[in-house]
Amino acid sequence: MTAAPRSSLLKRMRSQKQLMIMSLPLLLYVLLFNYYPIWGWLQAFQDYKPALPFSQQDWVGFKQFKFLFKDDTFLLVLRNTIGMSFINLVLGFVTAIVFAILLNEIKSKLHKRTIQTISYLPHFLSWIIVTGLVANALSVDGGIVNVVLMKLGFIHEPIMWLSKPHYFWGIVGASHVWKEVGWNAIIYLAAITSIDPSLYEAAEIDGANRYRKMLNITLPGIRSIVIILLIMNLGWILDAGFEVQYLLGNGVVVDWSQTIDIFVLKYGLQIGNYSLATAAGIFKSVVSITLIFVANTIAKRFGEDRLI
Repeated sequence: MTAAPRSSLLKRMRSQKQLMIMSLPLLLYVLLFNYYPIWGWLQAFQDYKPALPFSQQDWVGFKQFKFLFKDDTFLLVLRNTIGMSFINLVLGFVTAIVFAILLNEIKSKLHKRTIQTISYLPHFLSWIIVTGLVANALSVDGGIVNVVLMKLGFIHEPIMWLSKPHYFWGIVGASHVWKEVGWNAIIYLAAITSIDPSLYEAAEIDGANRYRKMLNITLPGIRSIVIILLIMNLGWILDAGFEVQYLLGNGVVVDWSQTIDIFVLKYGLQIGNYSLATAAGIFKSVVSITLIFVANTIAKRFGEDRLI
């Protein structure tokens, strides 16, 4: 039963040998940089000492994982990571979809292209530059946010935004939106252009206004793209980021700014506990893969488009 499909696969590979040869460098790249390093996960089950050969390391089983989930610092870091990831996910999806729909309603091609170009330019800025702009905008010494709020009468004195722990997650979310909303909207704009124009014409004949056409044609038309991207982004729920939290964080907001990536950096490079840092990385990867499969299964059960 398995011989026929196997021979068919080999026949297709031989008939497409040029494509197989062209894909070989990419395959080697993936194996070398994505799969070969996985053997390093064994460090999570050892009391790893860099000075000793791998064969002489002490195996400790799940000791590092047990310590990880009993460590108050890691639980705090996990809370911060999930909180900021959820804010980034919700804000990123909502703002990108709304921006794409509103941009699609602009009739002037010149204005539409100008706004779109301006909106996705921040994507190409590094987080070093972005966090510098954010810090300047939130500064108590002439920062534009404090100046505008004081001029409008909402506040009477400058607020030290980056020194208030309960503001930090919102600042991170707003920074991600400003940097990525234009870039994230590109795929939704592409999906909107694939919607049959006759649907809009029929809706207009029936007396539907712009808002009705958005709700009943545009949003259902891009639903499959939204679901697929949602499934993909759920896999990054434990990847709240590193640069923005590391660069904007300080000792005052440390309990709200540290993420799993910063935890791994701290224990892996600064303290030298490579085993604990590896265990944290494994936990992050396993949860991400699990969430992708769960979201894909839920989408399949409800008859929606799925990733796998």
